[in-house]
Amino acid sequence: MSKLKAAITGVGAHVPDYILTNDELSQMVDTSDEWIMTRIGIKERRILKGEGKGTSDMAAKAVQNLLEKTATSPDEIDLLICTTVTPDMVFPATANVISDKVGIKNAFSFDINAGCSGFLYGLTTGSQYIESGKYKKVIVVGADKMSAIVDYTDRTTCPIFGDGAGAVMLEPTNEEEGIIDVTNFVDGAGRKHLHQKAGGSVKPPTHETIDAREHYIYQEGQAVFKFAVSRMADVSVEMMKRNNLTADDLDWLVPHQANLRIIDATARRMELPKEKVMINIHKYGNTTDATIPLLLNEWEPRLKKGDNLIIATFGAGFTWGAMYLKWAYDPQN
Repeated sequence: MSKLKAAITGVGAHVPDYILTNDELSQMVDTSDEWIMTRIGIKERRILKGEGKGTSDMAAKAVQNLLEKTATSPDEIDLLICTTVTPDMVFPATANVISDKVGIKNAFSFDINAGCSGFLYGLTTGSQYIESGKYKKVIVVGADKMSAIVDYTDRTTCPIFGDGAGAVMLEPTNEEEGIIDVTNFVDGAGRKHLHQKAGGSVKPPTHETIDAREHYIYQEGQAVFKFAVSRMADVSVEMMKRNNLTADDLDWLVPHQANLRIIDATARRMELPKEKVMINIHKYGNTTDATIPLLLNEWEPRLKKGDNLIIATFGAGFTWGAMYLKWAYDPQN
């Protein structure tokens, strides 16, 4: 009998209606469409508007979309994992809030924070529950309201990020499809280059931290770019070698959408043509935990059972990793 594996059996997504274009952003801060497109490759991003709206609102809609597409009752779900860096509150977990909003009552849920690698970490964790044989239906939802922690006076960071959510269903399979291999890494020394200075237990909120604008994203762009290019490419190539894969064997690279130059560099190292690389950064920007599921949702109609995919990520921490999986179902009619 073949080993029990976890397979993605459905995807769902949600992005806010409001579109923040480069032209509008250039009225807020000293930047331009040409500057942003040349350096990052982003044309527009979605922003969640409305008082009292948070990450769980987008995530709940993504999960609801997933449940509807897969004809799954909330009562069937065994576990929900939310990966996010912008939780609704410090506690309780945003996953708990999502479960309540979509009517999931027979499961437990928790959050994972691994920067932009969070969704991959969530898939890794969720797959272990499936492979144990104890759980049959696990949802992993990646969601972030990055606009809540973006400083729109900082021209180096505000063009990069957007808001959104995406979710996948994991179920067991004895077939060849499913998650074949995964590897994740962390280098905590990289935290100095990308973090939020205040708001945690080390530096709780005060009038001084707010006045100093320390509750926004702090990023040393060149250092992050250098690490991201090397780590994301290295781990993707290593995943190919570990599984005896060539560029011809791969159908799709599913890369974290942080910077178009990083994506292009990773694809070149893997010797993949651009036609095999999922890219939507120009439409959504970096939605952090939502980039991977948003890609899978957008490309779902083009994915076929047995397709070979490599997911590659890099994020704050520093965190990075790669996953090799075989797609488990054909496009839905």
